Amino acid sequence: MDMAALEKRITRLEDIEAIKQLKARYCHICDDDHNPETVKTVFAEDGIWESADFGTARGHAEISELFANFRKMFNFSQHNIMNPVIEVDGDHATGIWYIMGPWTYRENDDEKWLALRYDDDYVKIDGEWKYQHLRVALRMVADR
Repeated sequence: MDMAALEKRITRLEDIEAIKQLKARYCHICDDDHNPETVKTVFAEDGIWESADFGTARGHAEISELFANFRKMFNFSQHNIMNPVIEVDGDHATGIWYIMGPWTYRENDDEKWLALRYDDDYVKIDGEWKYQHLRVALRMVADR
């Protein structure tokens, strides 16, 4: 194998791992009481967070506001993320992820299990992967 091909393969593997770490940081931010300040660090300036069930936010200010509202809505969440399918094409990538986890709503301490699917678009900015467009689809809600 020539060095250029090997270098390309290694770069792809490093990019996939960096995207996995990005998703892990995002999940940690969500489970850190939906931290509205920290969430900006994982999105591009013009990034989009979108869900038919939870709302849409464009850009850092709106995403922070959305997460401040999540903080008012939920007092606990546990993002158990799995089954990534990641495709890298230069400085752009896509990802599909599934999540199953418990959430507790502040109102009435209502406890639910949620199953969701993430469809993500990523962009590499100055060597760092960020969310360009994160889409969340609610697939199931069950009582505890």
